[in-house]
Amino acid sequence: MPRGGGRGPKKNYKGRSRHFTDEETLKQDRQKEERERQWRKQKGEDDDDVVGEEAEGAEGAKGGDAKEGGSGSESESSSDSDDEEVGHKGVSHLIEIENPNRALKKNKKVDDLDAVTSGPQLSRKEREEVEKQQAKERYAKMHQEGKTDEARADLARLALIRKQREDAAKKREEERLAAAKKS
Repeated sequence: MPRGGGRGPKKNYKGRSRHFTDEETLKQDRQKEERERQWRKQKGEDDDDVVGEEAEGAEGAKGGDAKEGGSGSESESSSDSDDEEVGHKGVSHLIEIENPNRALKKNKKVDDLDAVTSGPQLSRKEREEVEKQQAKERYAKMHQEGKTDEARADLARLALIRKQREDAAKKREEERLAAAKKS
């Protein structure tokens, strides 16, 4: 069964009819572009020459026999002008705009690459585990030096216990001396 349900030729995209450009229209378009290009050349606006030559090269490859003779001399003369001035498309060369989303390639030196890759590449969990271990070590060191609140509380408690023990030892000594006097 033919495509389209057997109701005639197959339909094109969204029911549009096909449109073909004839050779005469294509030749007229090429001639119009050539006249515009020459007019720009006379006026000194070489900005679109690079774009026009690229389009001309593409047309020549497709079979644009009308311009093959003149295109060789044109490309030679335009290559001379390209050495002096780089052809720009549109007015982008006149306005300086920095696109923040455009990532510029930065050339990296081999020494920098070695420094970056020398560190171990850890997963998130491994990195968190290492950070947790380092935090514990830092806390233990500060605790040992007596800089944490917990360490201060411990030292105060130890001082209180020492004082109580000293007092108890003095009492025992006094009791022993008192017992030795009585006997």
